[in-house]
Amino acid sequence: MDTLSCRSAHGAAPFRIRIGAAPNAARPTSRCSVFCVSLATLAAILVSENVPETSRIDARVSAAAAHWAPRFVAAGVDFNDFQRTIARIERWEDWLQEWCRTGEIHETLARDAERAGRTRTAGEAYVRAALAYHFARFVWLLGPERRQAGERAVASLYAAHAHLDPSAERVEVPFDGGRLVGNLRRPPGAERPPLVLLIAGLDSTKEEYFGWEDVLLARGLATFSLDGPGQGESAHDFLIRPEYETPVAATLDALAGRRDLDLDRVGAIGLSLGGYYAPRAAAVEERVRCVVGVSGPFNFGECWDGLPQLTRDTFVHHAGAADAEDGRRKALELDLAPVADGLRQPCLIVTGRDDRVIPWQQSERIARAARRGTFVLFENANHVCNDVPYLYRPLAADWMEEKLRHVG
Repeated sequence: MDTLSCRSAHGAAPFRIRIGAAPNAARPTSRCSVFCVSLATLAAILVSENVPETSRIDARVSAAAAHWAPRFVAAGVDFNDFQRTIARIERWEDWLQEWCRTGEIHETLARDAERAGRTRTAGEAYVRAALAYHFARFVWLLGPERRQAGERAVASLYAAHAHLDPSAERVEVPFDGGRLVGNLRRPPGAERPPLVLLIAGLDSTKEEYFGWEDVLLARGLATFSLDGPGQGESAHDFLIRPEYETPVAATLDALAGRRDLDLDRVGAIGLSLGGYYAPRAAAVEERVRCVVGVSGPFNFGECWDGLPQLTRDTFVHHAGAADAEDGRRKALELDLAPVADGLRQPCLIVTGRDDRVIPWQQSERIARAARRGTFVLFENANHVCNDVPYLYRPLAADWMEEKLRHVG
C-alpha cells in the first residue's frame, strides 16, 4: 500500500499521514514541531486556569475535562462555554446539572431571537443548546434526569431544524418489535442525492452530528444520523448488539421507495465505536457501497483495560452487563473477525497516533482486513482526530463523495 506525507510550507511534517504502512518511524523533531500542541493539551492548560483547586475536584470531572475537550469543541460547543461550565463543576454528581444550565442559557437566547424574528440566530442557539443537553448526559449515569436531558437535546435540535433546515425529517424505523430513530437531511436543490449513514459510537447520538451533517450536505450528500441499539433515543428500547448490520438493514428498508434519495448509492461513516459498527454493517449489508471508520476497534474487548473508567461504565450500562467483567465479555463480542472477509467495498479507516481510547493498531487491522482498504494515520491526533477536525472531516467527506459519485 502507498504512503502519503503532508508537509508544511517550511518543510516540516507536523502531521504525517500514512496510508497502509505500519507507522513506526520516529516522529519529526524539527523546530516546527514545537507548534504541534494538541487541543487536548491546550484544553488542559486553559481548564486548569479556570477551575477550583485540583485537589477538591472529583477525578471523574478532571478526567472528562482533559479527555473530551477536543470532542466538545469539534462538535460545536464554544470553547468559552466549555471553560465556564467545567469551572462550575467540582463533583461528578453536578455534571449534568451544570451542562443543562449552559443549555438553558442558549435555549433562552434562542427563544429571545425567535420573538424578535431572528430565525437564523435562533436556530444556531438551539444547536448550541442541543449540544449542551447532549453532553450533560452522555456518560452521566446517576439518575432519571439523564433521560430528561436527552429529551431536551432532541427537542432543541428539532427546534434548530425548523429554522436552519425545515426539510429535515425525523424518521422512526421499525425494528425488532420497537423502533429506532434517525434524522434525515437532504442537500438543497438535489433531486436524488446519494445517502450517507452517520453512525454514532458508544456515548454519541444524532444530536451531536449537526455540524458533521453540514460537511456532507455541502458536498451534495444526504445524511441520516442514526440512534441505533444502545444509542440516544433508541437506547430506551434496545441494548448494544454486535451485529450492527441489522439496524442498518432496517433503516435502509424503511427508506426504500423514496424518490428523493438515490439508495443505489449509500455510504456509511462511523466514529469511535461507530468505527466498528460501520465496517461491520458494510461487511454484511451489500447496499452499503463504501464505508469510512474513524478510530474504531477491530475487537472492542481487546481494548477494555485501556479504556477510561467512564467509558467502561457507560458500556456496562448500555450493554446491559451485570458488572465490569461481564462488560468485558460482552465487549469481546464486538469483533470484526467473523465477518471481515465480507468487507469488499472501498473502505477508508482514519485515526490518530495519540488515540488514548482505541489504539491505532486496532483501527489499522480493519483496513488490512478489508479487500479495498485504505489506512490514514494522523500524527499527533487523538481519538476520532477531534483535535484536527479540519483535516479528517474534509478527507472523509471528499473520499465519500468521490466513491459514491462513481458507484455503478
